[in-house]
Amino acid sequence: MSTTTAESSATVSPTAPAQAPGRIRRRGDKSLAGSLVSHGILIVASLIALFPILWLVFLSLGPDKDDYLHPGGIWKKMTFDNYSFVLQHTAFFDWLKSSMIVSLGTSFIGVLIAATTGYAVSRMRFPGYRKFMWVLLVTQMFPVAVLMVPMYQMLSDLQLIDSYPGLVLVYCSTTVPYCAWLMKGYFDTVPFEIDEAGRVDGLTPFGTFARLILPLAKPGLAVAAFYSFLTAFGEVAFASTFMLSDTKYTFAVGLQSFVSEHDAQRNLMAATAVLIAIPVSVFFYLVQKNLVTGLTAGGTKG
Repeated sequence: MSTTTAESSATVSPTAPAQAPGRIRRRGDKSLAGSLVSHGILIVASLIALFPILWLVFLSLGPDKDDYLHPGGIWKKMTFDNYSFVLQHTAFFDWLKSSMIVSLGTSFIGVLIAATTGYAVSRMRFPGYRKFMWVLLVTQMFPVAVLMVPMYQMLSDLQLIDSYPGLVLVYCSTTVPYCAWLMKGYFDTVPFEIDEAGRVDGLTPFGTFARLILPLAKPGLAVAAFYSFLTAFGEVAFASTFMLSDTKYTFAVGLQSFVSEHDAQRNLMAATAVLIAIPVSVFFYLVQKNLVTGLTAGGTKG
């Protein structure tokens, strides 16, 4: 009886359909609902980020200074007259020249100092190297209003008031501390064996830094250069205080010329702001390949 039961239970009907195994979801696979939610969030975030830019471009096409109060009427009278006025009847190209000289000068000198400083602290163990980095960090704690008077006095003594080198030095004093910390963290991720290989090949410490380390640090250098460029390009307080000639105003200071005591020409301000964004966009395009890598470098050390 028991043998017959065991045999019958072990017998499987050949006509019974085999049950298909369920689909195994791999790690990283998302369901349709999850994918729709994530894409929806990204679309909304992109619209929020792009809306101020698109709104600024839209307002720049209005011919009247009060069109921002009634933006719906701009559709019927869009024009590029604001752009032509800014390019032909203002010192736009003088502002462009001043901004590029100051921004590129700050980027070059600031990144050079920050890279050498970061490399020295990352590789060399001289007395007080830890305190030195903390001193650089402390310099970022002082507000602009506190630094304005002593900086003006120093530039006046050096006869650098109303000069590009003076403004570049001022901006370097604000960008170098942050960039030095950034480059130090990036150099910490570069294996020390590369320095040892350079010494074996007979390179000096500076030769090792220039020929071996710097080519590997392009992402970090790109981030430092972009930060320095943006800082110098958009700063207002120092530029309006230390630059006295109208032809030496930067974009940020020149934009204030459209704000009078009783009125503000917002249509011209919007057009100028759109034109100002072009050099920054071009600079970002040149460094964007290394920008993401440089921003995440140094955060995985240890």
